[in-house]
Amino acid sequence: MKKILLRLNTSILAYFILTVCLCISSLNAVAAKAIPHKALNANFSQLVQAFEHLDLNSIEKIYTEDAAYVSETQEKGIILGKQNILNLYTRFFDKIKRKQASLEVDFRVLVRHVDENSATDVGYYLVRFHPGADSGEPVSEFAGKFVTVSAKDNSGKWLISVDSNTHATAKLYYDAKPVPNLYYGRQFISATPTEQSTTAK
Repeated sequence: MKKILLRLNTSILAYFILTVCLCISSLNAVAAKAIPHKALNANFSQLVQAFEHLDLNSIEKIYTEDAAYVSETQEKGIILGKQNILNLYTRFFDKIKRKQASLEVDFRVLVRHVDENSATDVGYYLVRFHPGADSGEPVSEFAGKFVTVSAKDNSGKWLISVDSNTHATAKLYYDAKPVPNLYYGRQFISATPTEQSTTAK
């Protein structure tokens, strides 16, 4: 009788351990699926490349058709629709090209809230403006705070549906600490002597 009870207890214990392991595995799988860090971080990487190469095609690929853009510029209203956002970037990129200048930009995400079909990222960005070689002007930089809302489309791709930003001091960007799994730009190490605000972004 004792042997039978021992076998039963052993079987029950083994079943319990297996059930717990399966539950943990399932929870980990759900968590990994629910938080698409890699896909969301890739959009920031693509923005970095788009600014560096003044590449409108890269911008086009990461916005939803009905996206909204909220600029920090007081005299500009809310830009609605991807095509209007692209028109805004076209004018800005053309202006940089005419000046034979170049840009560097990077982001540091501090907070990310994700549900099944949407994600919100909050953090800081920093832009460095490199004037044309013949301008005689120094490199300048400006920074800001941003909030982006991304939506998952029917194919499962994450695209930016709301993009908003305000001015901030560059120190806030530099002081921002990395958060596990969130995009953290590392190309800017220290501030340049000149920091100025602009309406570029």
